[in-house]
Formats: sequence, C-alpha cells, structure tokens
Amino acid sequence: MKIAKSCVCCDGTALRRVPAVLMPFLAHRIFGWDSVEITPDWAMRDLTLGRAYSVCNTLACEGCGLLFLDMRFDDAEMAALYADYRGPAYRAQRERFEPGYGARNDILLSGNAYGPTIEAFLAPFVGASPRVLDWGGDTGVNTPFRGKASAHHIYDISDRPVVAGAERVSSDRARNGEYDLVVSSHVLEHVPFPLDQLQQIVDAMTPKSVFYLEIPHEDIVRDIAELPQRAAAKRHWHEHINFFSVSSVEAMFRRVGLTALKQESHPLRAGGKDFHGLSIVARLTA
Repeated sequence: MKIAKSCVCCDGTALRRVPAVLMPFLAHRIFGWDSVEITPDWAMRDLTLGRAYSVCNTLACEGCGLLFLDMRFDDAEMAALYADYRGPAYRAQRERFEPGYGARNDILLSGNAYGPTIEAFLAPFVGASPRVLDWGGDTGVNTPFRGKASAHHIYDISDRPVVAGAERVSSDRARNGEYDLVVSSHVLEHVPFPLDQLQQIVDAMTPKSVFYLEIPHEDIVRDIAELPQRAAAKRHWHEHINFFSVSSVEAMFRRVGLTALKQESHPLRAGGKDFHGLSIVARLTA
C-alpha cells in the first residue's frame, strides 16, 4: 500500500486532508485488521475508551476536485479485495460485516436494468452491431449491446464465467482487437491509479474507436460545491476509493489524449438502489 502525495487524476499537490475511517469489511478483507474495543483493562493511559477503527484520510484535490482515499492499494491487496468478487465466500464475509448485503448482491449478479438507456445514449456514435471490448466487465452481464454486438470481448482480472456470446481476452489481445466501442463501466472508482488504468484502455483503442465511460456521480460531489465542505462530508471509505468530479475526468482525458463528445449525469438504478451515473462518450484526440 502507498499513501498518495498527489492527485491520482491531475497529479496536483494542493490537497486538503480530513481524517476518516476504512470500513471494517475492507480493513479485514485486505489487511486482516479488525476493529477493537479499548476497555479499562487495557490500562492505556493516553487513549480514550471506546471502539477503535482503521484510520485513513480523505484527500480532496484543489486542482480538479477529485475526492479520494489516501490509501492506494497494491496489486496483491487489490487481488485480496476482489478475489471471488460477489461469489459465495465474498458474499458470506461481507454479510457478516454488513447484514443485508447478501440480498443486494443477488440483485447485482442478475445485472442492471438500464442497458437500453445506455445503448440509446451511445446509438449516435456506434452501429447496431459493434465490436465491443468491455474493460473490467466482469461476466459481461452489463455490457452495452450484449447479444447484439458482432464481438463481445471482456478483459477483467476475475476468472468468473462470462455470459453466453461473450469471450474473455488477454490484455495483449485486447490491445489488438480493432474495436468499435471500448467500455469502462463502474471500474475507475475502484482502482488505485485510475489514470494508469485509463491509459491502458486508450492503448486498446484506434482512431475509429468510441470510448464509453460510466462512473458514479456521487451525491457528495454533485450536491456540495465547496471543496472544504465536500471533503469534510466524506468520513468513511469502502470499495469506491475515488469520487470523481467532471473536472477530474476532464483532467484525466487531457493527460491520455481523449476528447469528450457527449456527457450526461443521470439517475440510474442498480442493486436495488438509486444513484446518479456520469456517462461520457469520447474519442482519441485528433
């Protein structure tokens, strides 16, 4: 694990820092850390009695508005977090820390219901049967144009079985696939270095490719304009370790050579919950 010293989107160093906690499920699953009750029998002269959680910091970039966790997990820690993602062992462990999660997990596994909305959003930019690469697409259940694409390829660190008609590909094959549409949907909010991930995605594009990015447009980011108040409102961190603003996405796009063609922040529903998604269509900058 590294502690971020600069913004992971724009590389700016003007960062606001606010104390926060790492949620118990993440702390346990990644590091094997558990919260503890500090009781009188500890005989701790200078510590306040009560439950102690894993501490971290919320960082807010004054340059691009990104809100993010200061902890940047390494490959082994990410593998520990996402092993058997949403599978039986993962579900059972998370249910122990977050009672009721299992029911939501079942809904998530069945796929979202807003696919037609995204396909309509993309329709002006791609044909009816595009060659699609879903970068980080898990099983492919939520890939746009699923069942209609002339090719449905998935690059993902998981080894879960993919949906009918989809094919899992290696990173080398993904970079040589000549795709009409390259998708990154609900991936960048999870990864420690989103700019690096975005550069890898761009490497799989050609000048003819369309890129579709979908990320959560978190309530804190949408509803709180002032950065100090926004940072102060984020006191805990779970699996979404990056809360993107439009400006932070624009900063990443400039750095990797993407130009946005269309963007929209719109209400969506997945996993039994309503949320706002930020949808952006882009191409390589000419």
